Amino acid sequence: MKDLTVLPANLPVPEDDGACDHLKGMRFPSVPLIATSGNKIDIGSNQGAVAIYFYPLIGRPDSPPMLGWNEIPGARGCTPQSCSFRDLYSEFKGLGVSLYGASSQSHLEQAEASKRLHLPFELVSDASFELASALRLPTFEYNSSVLIKRLTLVLVNGIIEKVFYPVFPPNENAANVIAWFKENQA
Repeated sequence: MKDLTVLPANLPVPEDDGACDHLKGMRFPSVPLIATSGNKIDIGSNQGAVAIYFYPLIGRPDSPPMLGWNEIPGARGCTPQSCSFRDLYSEFKGLGVSLYGASSQSHLEQAEASKRLHLPFELVSDASFELASALRLPTFEYNSSVLIKRLTLVLVNGIIEKVFYPVFPPNENAANVIAWFKENQA
């Protein structure tokens, strides 16, 4: 079994290609998505502070190696990123921030990952790319699958106030988001 919680050394660093420049100041769309709880969640209707991180896919320790995955800038690190949000979840709650993770993985894949990683927040499945298309999020292809690039959005009353893109290293993303909230909340 492979340990997906550890990032290998010398991963390629993703560069800012401008693919998220249009997001700041945009209203987050109303797109109900199936969450790991089995309920539909409309993140765009949330009032208050929200952080939502998008990730390509959370791997399974018992799955075969993903050839070439580590060579794709920004691809590796979904498990460490999710675990860092899990580990800092109480700080997000203490700041009054609702937290979500999102990917194009199926509801069943996300439910398995959420249970295995003991995530105390919802993951939402955008398998139909309805949300990703509405936001015009950057994607990439791997083995004939289209995946959402790693990024994190901070919403305040439904408006995107901060965009973290590219995110690297992924295991530091949660701490960076908390630092932003502490610096920017009135």
